[in-house]
Amino acid sequence: MSAALPARRWALDLAATAALLAVPIIGFAPTFDSPVYLVAAIGGALLGLAVAAVGAWRRFGVLLMAALTIGVYFVFGAALALPHTAILGVIPSIDTLAQLGAGVVTSWKALLTTVAPVAASDGHLLVPYLMSLVAGVLTASLALRARPPAWALIPAAAFLAAQIALGTAQPAAPLVQGLVFAIVAIAWLAVRQAWQPARAAISIGEEGEPASSGVGTRRLVAGAVVLAVAASAGVATSALAAANEPRYVLRDVVIPPFDIRQYPSPLQSFRAYVRDFPDEPLFSATGLPEDARIRLATMDAYDGTVLNVADDSGAGSSSAFSPVRGNMSPEATGTPVTIHVEVDALDTVWLPDAGQMTSVTFEGDRAEDLRRSAYYNDATGTAVVTAGVQRGVAYTFDALLPQTPSDEQLADADFAPVRMPDQDDVPTEFAEIASDMVADATTPIEQARALQQSLSQDGFFSHGLEGQVLSRAGHGAERITTLLGGQQMIGDDEQYAVAMALLAGQLGMPARVVMGFYPDEDQTGPVFTATGDTLHAWVEIAFDGFGWVPFDPTPPEDQVPNDQTTKPRADPKPQVLQPPPPEQQPVDLPPTVPDERGSEDEENNIASIIGFILLIILIVLIVVALLLAPFVVIGGLKRARRHQRLTADRSADRISGGWDELLDRSSDFGTPVRPGGTRTEDAVVVGTAFAAPQVSTLARRADADVFGPRDPSPEDVEEFWREVDGIVGDMRQRAGFWRRLRALLDVRSLLAGTRFALPEPRRRRAPRSEADAASEPVDGEAAAADPADSATDGARS
Repeated sequence: MSAALPARRWALDLAATAALLAVPIIGFAPTFDSPVYLVAAIGGALLGLAVAAVGAWRRFGVLLMAALTIGVYFVFGAALALPHTAILGVIPSIDTLAQLGAGVVTSWKALLTTVAPVAASDGHLLVPYLMSLVAGVLTASLALRARPPAWALIPAAAFLAAQIALGTAQPAAPLVQGLVFAIVAIAWLAVRQAWQPARAAISIGEEGEPASSGVGTRRLVAGAVVLAVAASAGVATSALAAANEPRYVLRDVVIPPFDIRQYPSPLQSFRAYVRDFPDEPLFSATGLPEDARIRLATMDAYDGTVLNVADDSGAGSSSAFSPVRGNMSPEATGTPVTIHVEVDALDTVWLPDAGQMTSVTFEGDRAEDLRRSAYYNDATGTAVVTAGVQRGVAYTFDALLPQTPSDEQLADADFAPVRMPDQDDVPTEFAEIASDMVADATTPIEQARALQQSLSQDGFFSHGLEGQVLSRAGHGAERITTLLGGQQMIGDDEQYAVAMALLAGQLGMPARVVMGFYPDEDQTGPVFTATGDTLHAWVEIAFDGFGWVPFDPTPPEDQVPNDQTTKPRADPKPQVLQPPPPEQQPVDLPPTVPDERGSEDEENNIASIIGFILLIILIVLIVVALLLAPFVVIGGLKRARRHQRLTADRSADRISGGWDELLDRSSDFGTPVRPGGTRTEDAVVVGTAFAAPQVSTLARRADADVFGPRDPSPEDVEEFWREVDGIVGDMRQRAGFWRRLRALLDVRSLLAGTRFALPEPRRRRAPRSEADAASEPVDGEAAAADPADSATDGARS
């Protein structure tokens, strides 16, 4: 402990810093789904206090403090922020260190683009851990070292502001947060002011000590009065402020919501799947329980032509997709299942799932790309992958399968008060048809069953394929009108599901159509193989207290039309359709006028603090830009050089440019390629340095293509460059981290051939016996075996 600071100062400053940091740490509570984040946040804050204390004790400079903070971040980050990637949950692994390094840049976007509350298991603990660590180091260092101590409030306030910006629109307890932060800050500054020696002149005699004590007591009393006034003003101001005023956070504006409407309705491809893949496996699912269904898409908006998802992305909408995470469907209940899916012929963006998915893990080389492009809708239980669900995709997901209630359980249940999208261009006669079908039904479940049975019992099934009765595809208003108004109802799942959903909507039922798969009655076994034959569409209707209940309005497949089954429609019983009750508009409350009272000094202080924080951020960005500038400039020049070589006018020049690219990259990795050598000679040097014998073959191929009787084809050029990139990739893998970093900054190949060219490094020769045995016979044999190489070398010389 430093002799310059008494023990009570250390205790006061560190305790005040910890209390100030606790305010934003508690503010993170609505952002995370469990208190597990406190381990990372509190651990980071305590480590920051420890680093600041050690730095103040040993009087470390800025560079040493930064190095110590970075070291602490990596050493303890595995146990506090990424325990699921660490060895035994504590020891950092290579993957852990890589995620810690990348997380400094990527963790912010990952947190902001995930729906809150986020899961700690998804790696989001890096944000509170890093922020608490840095804020702890800065705040405690300024508290222990700076004069005046009020400088320490700047990083603490910045931490609080950043937590608010990264949080949610619904804060944890804003009144408590503000009061605690203000009380701790004022009390700490008051005590620090009281402990400072009095500047007024005092007597040197015996009465000096009581006078000093009196000054300290007066300062403490004054500080207490200021504290009480500030707390009272804060309470009064918070009481007058509008409670429902919206709170704007970065999460709401950083990235626009995913728009599923850019993809066509999957129901339009229903007949194509049935026709083109009747027996070919689309995907296989292992672990699907008996009677469970695989959901592909859920649609509830109709425009007279297509049934699709809604065109608004509000909460609960069929368009409200958000990135997949580890805590999806937080309010779902049901039987937990784990299902493994392997995709075969299916080619779409819609991801097959079941029930309410809680988590998903992709497998294979594309796992990370699939995860980053995967979105899920909690309201409809559907998932999409914008990167494409195609052959070879494999994944495992956990889900909760809800229990389907019986009609007896639904006997007293009303329809759920679900807001459904408007149905446009629905034929007016559908309301009368729907009323006729439910004329004898009294309860909601009886009405839903009446619609289902009217379609499934009176209709006939046909896909309209070869050998079947004519049945047109599509589900536009004209097609559904023909289905319901013809002498016979003939169609398949596409028409019957849409017809029931539209009829239910005319009666005020919350109905939607689901397209998916389920096994046939005779298909058993642990693995369900989905084909065009097992593709179906059904209707779901929401019941209050039970959720969405499935209904199958499609007739059995063996219920086909013929001359004997043709029968006229029975005259329905008339029934007056009652209009739905009008929606109650919310009461317009008078606007609340915010209390804008406050001193000009406070406004100026806030403006100055904000300006100082912005200045610090600007300085940090400039420093980072300066550090990255060499990498960006040199990398851009090398990329431009590569592009120029790859797009040369003559194909032979592209081959020659590819060889030059290989030599330049070899030079970047420290290979002393001799200027003016032939390709065969250069190939021996590069192949020996990187243990790549294929370089010699590539050199002979380059000579043949450049000096041959015909110009190489575009395919030859593409293949040549592919082999060059493969050899360069092997070089990169063999090199260590620092060697790769030096290669990025090496400008030797860029300056070659100019007056600024750098001298080549000395070549390390192997012992004579090894060199003679390894290289000389090979060169001689190569020259004898391929005289074209010798002629080529002579031509180049």
